[in-house]
Amino acid sequence: MSEPVPPAHRWGSLQKTANLQLGPNGRLRHFLTLEGLPRTILEQILDTAQSLVGVTDRTVKKLPLLRGKTIVNLFFEPSTRTRTTFELAAKRLSADVLTMNISASATKKGETLLDTLRNLEAMHVDMFVVRHADSGAAHFIARHAAPHISVLNAGDGRHAHPTQAMLDMFTIRHHKGEFHRLRVAIVGDILHSRVARSQIHALNILGTGEVRVIAPKTLLPSCPESLGVQVYHNIDEGLRDVDVVIMLRLQRERMGSALLPSGHEYFQLYGLTEDRLSLAQPDVMVMHPGPINRGVEMDSQVADGPHSVILQQVSFGIAVRMAVMSLAMRSSEAIARDLPA
Repeated sequence: MSEPVPPAHRWGSLQKTANLQLGPNGRLRHFLTLEGLPRTILEQILDTAQSLVGVTDRTVKKLPLLRGKTIVNLFFEPSTRTRTTFELAAKRLSADVLTMNISASATKKGETLLDTLRNLEAMHVDMFVVRHADSGAAHFIARHAAPHISVLNAGDGRHAHPTQAMLDMFTIRHHKGEFHRLRVAIVGDILHSRVARSQIHALNILGTGEVRVIAPKTLLPSCPESLGVQVYHNIDEGLRDVDVVIMLRLQRERMGSALLPSGHEYFQLYGLTEDRLSLAQPDVMVMHPGPINRGVEMDSQVADGPHSVILQQVSFGIAVRMAVMSLAMRSSEAIARDLPA
């Protein structure tokens, strides 16, 4: 893309666009980052998702909430879970869905991103769901999109992945209830993980009792305590008495080879095993945004074990993305009015 996109380190410029997400009436307009959003918006998303989660159990898995709307998935990065759950979510809301094959699009022929957007806008679309390798790409598109179009961030560089964080929050609340009494540990590649950044924002906004990050120094951002977390370099100490463990994928595509000696050594120091999990609370839950590197980030016995809710995260992701799409286009009152009794 020829237009400049704010790089990963320019957090200030991204933070200033937080008010871009809300309309003059305080309703959600775009969903780009959790940073700067009030707790009421996050709780509204969780409550709306709760009202939608039962749709998957119905014989006809469709609601008319977005009938007549057109949603375009613009995925400039590979994705399986995020892309398919966004597509399913839109279809279950009765929207028309167009998923762009970026590798075969006109952007590969030299067309600028803005020209691509203008052409799609001329087709009278209503929403862009954007995944991009550059931090700030979703903000860039939201600033330049037509006023009637909503933009949802499906992951931008190392910056944010807000819907992933919200489906994680939904999963935690479903199993654990209130956040204020919980200890949550996020383990792994904090430095390169847009998921971790969004999870930390969400957990703090929702008033979580204690948020821990566990990682080697080379996989932590500078001054990690400023994010509102307790930092541990020893996984055994960090896992003690926690209620929730969120494991992260090693972002090898975003890191230099010098940051980790080997996957085997990483597992020896930071991999989640059944023995290490026994240090946590007896009813601890284990999460992972996927894809999992088995034998690197965690044992298969843990990933497939009784404490794991990893597949539930995927299922709940559909309801959460349905909620975000609905709220960006309609009021919560209108959604409640049109939901089946």
